[in-house]
Amino acid sequence: MATPFHFAFFVKDLPSTRRFYGDVLGCREGRSTDTWVDFDFFGHQISAHTSGAPSPTSNAGKVDGVAVPMPHFGALLEWRQFDALAARVRASGTAFVLEPQIRYAGQPGEQATMFLLDPSGNALEFKSFRHPEHVFTA
Repeated sequence: MATPFHFAFFVKDLPSTRRFYGDVLGCREGRSTDTWVDFDFFGHQISAHTSGAPSPTSNAGKVDGVAVPMPHFGALLEWRQFDALAARVRASGTAFVLEPQIRYAGQPGEQATMFLLDPSGNALEFKSFRHPEHVFTA
């Protein structure tokens, strides 16, 4: 297994953050205080803090001619896990910024991708590579 990363970011409140990351995305909650909460984000540790303002996002990134939200973070998932998460997000009523779609079909880097915002406006991208060995193939 790859070494897990840690990412800390600002959110507007903990109740909506817990609902989104816990109930919608299915992330197990870890440690918390009155001002932050940790989640097991698909094997990685993320920490949502209320001690500052969330970073604004804009659709300023360009990937394959498509505007994507910047900044963003996310996770690489297995193909079936990606489909299950997309269904879970859809069932929750959470809107997609970019609906689940396939990029680079038939190429080594073929991938499924989707973008959404958490309740604080933080952008997330989830991806799945048809051939995971090509994650870094040019």
